[in-house]
Amino acid sequence: MRKKQEVPVQNIPGDKPKPDFILRLFVTGASPNSTRAISNLKNICEEHLKDRYELEIIDVYQQPLVAEREQLIALPLLIKKAPGLERRLIGDMSNTQKVLRGLGLELSAL
Repeated sequence: MRKKQEVPVQNIPGDKPKPDFILRLFVTGASPNSTRAISNLKNICEEHLKDRYELEIIDVYQQPLVAEREQLIALPLLIKKAPGLERRLIGDMSNTQKVLRGLGLELSAL
């Protein structure tokens, strides 16, 4: 009987490693605050979490059941699902240092 040859696992193009940060941003349509929050958060993620995050943007007008399930109290609202404990940040994400702290990152450590 021949011994089965093991093939090393390779990353197949298109396969992405699991992101470190799982983020959900809840917004209200195209309101100025929502638009600002989306833009600010995307900039923060690209600058500080490049290729290490997954961002889902949820419009509560289009997906009211998701919003109800998360028991939202104010919008825009960012929920950090992973890593670690869930954290919630309210606002337009314009204070980069506060957002990074909410994500569990220290600006000096980056």
